[in-house]
Amino acid sequence: MGKVQLPFKLGEGLTTYYSVIWPGLVLEWKKDHLLLEFPAEADGLSSAVYGGGMVRLKRAVNQFVSRDYECSNPVRDMENKLQEWGYPLEGCAGLMTAVPLTHAAVAEEDTGSAGIFCCVTAASGNAARAGVERSVLAAYRPGTINIMLGIDGRLTPSAMVNAVMTAAEAKAAALADLGVTDPENGLIATGTTTDALVLAVSGSRRYRAEHVYAGTATDLGGAIGRLVYAAVTASLASVKAAGPVKPHNPFTVPEPAGSAPDPAPAASPQPMSGQTKPLPGEVR
Repeated sequence: MGKVQLPFKLGEGLTTYYSVIWPGLVLEWKKDHLLLEFPAEADGLSSAVYGGGMVRLKRAVNQFVSRDYECSNPVRDMENKLQEWGYPLEGCAGLMTAVPLTHAAVAEEDTGSAGIFCCVTAASGNAARAGVERSVLAAYRPGTINIMLGIDGRLTPSAMVNAVMTAAEAKAAALADLGVTDPENGLIATGTTTDALVLAVSGSRRYRAEHVYAGTATDLGGAIGRLVYAAVTASLASVKAAGPVKPHNPFTVPEPAGSAPDPAPAASPQPMSGQTKPLPGEVR
């Protein structure tokens, strides 16, 4: 497995990551979202609030929203944002997060039968344990652990579901090993209250294999687990290193929109003139 990276260094003007394992796959930091562009339309399976389900994907976005985001209609809000950014609505999956996007962690691996890309934004403020009685949400809240997983290779539909299962298991394992607990009961958390995942599969025949399984006993599933585990751990560590954030209770009703002005977004770094074409895995 390659080194886990937090590729976006705004002070150095590094806002674009070029995949090592999936030719043409590009992840870009924007002032209010991450844009993951696939080089060609891919098979998608996701729990994204916008464009989720089993779909064909050309791109995925992970939008940054404030912690008091008024979320009565996230689908409409995402659609408005996509139009504002100039992205076609068709073929797009949209996630939302209150995690600052510079904490995004990226990990990649080529197994010899598939290339796997993983990007995670994670925080544990809304940590929760599945399988026990606890409070439930009356409305949508932005996801706290968002996973964007890309596989350059061929998978059957059942293997795609298996890949999502393996990713969820790896996320839970990372939280357990970090000792993250559900504040309602003190038990080890398995996720947060509103996690989301996007899986995109290229269908490329440059690898000879067609995967029919993606569990932990397979090369593919093993790599998925390692990448998700490492990226979740790295993103959480980055958030922790940045210092404490204002406590947030996901079950409270947010303040009415407009009650306080949002801080002005930081200016997006300008590209340098005369840049040469980047090498795969290079960050700019």
